[in-house]
Amino acid sequence: MRYTTTLVLGIALLSACSSESITKSSNDLRVATSKSQGSDVNQDLARLRQVTASFHDFNTASNAGWKTQITPCMTDPGGAGGMGFHYGNTALIDGTATVEKPQLLLFEPEKNGNLRLVAVEYIIPYTFVPRSATPPRLFNQDFQQVDAFQLWGLHAWVWRDNPSGIFASWNPRVNCVNATASISMSH
Repeated sequence: MRYTTTLVLGIALLSACSSESITKSSNDLRVATSKSQGSDVNQDLARLRQVTASFHDFNTASNAGWKTQITPCMTDPGGAGGMGFHYGNTALIDGTATVEKPQLLLFEPEKNGNLRLVAVEYIIPYTFVPRSATPPRLFNQDFQQVDAFQLWGLHAWVWRDNPSGIFASWNPRVNCVNATASISMSH
């Protein structure tokens, strides 16, 4: 009996100390266990999930500073997928990028009118790091040039599985069919 009590308490303690949030669906489980990116990158992705977990509630994200709508719901005209709405925390657009402070949160519109958190995007405008410079890096990934918005960008699909890759620009599983405003553009 004593061994069982100790085992149950140990499991409860480990669960309480876990840095990963409990996921709600098998889709979330696939995201939470990212394909191997290397231990450092996987630790950074776990930290990112931890700091953005409460932003599944859009009002919480907005109250925390991600309240400026940067784009309407975005899809790729070539069929690569969607990104959703980009909401920014403009105080973080300062030429730096750190794992815990993504400048943008990406939300996919749902049928019920709610917005579902699907990804984050880190951005550094060309005014801080010129287009001709070496690309900024995060998660051992080079940022991509996004000339349409005059910035460097890096997506991390930490809340929606992306068959194109966790750092791909577009996600074929994201769409804007439930959006009232959308834009189709190359990125």
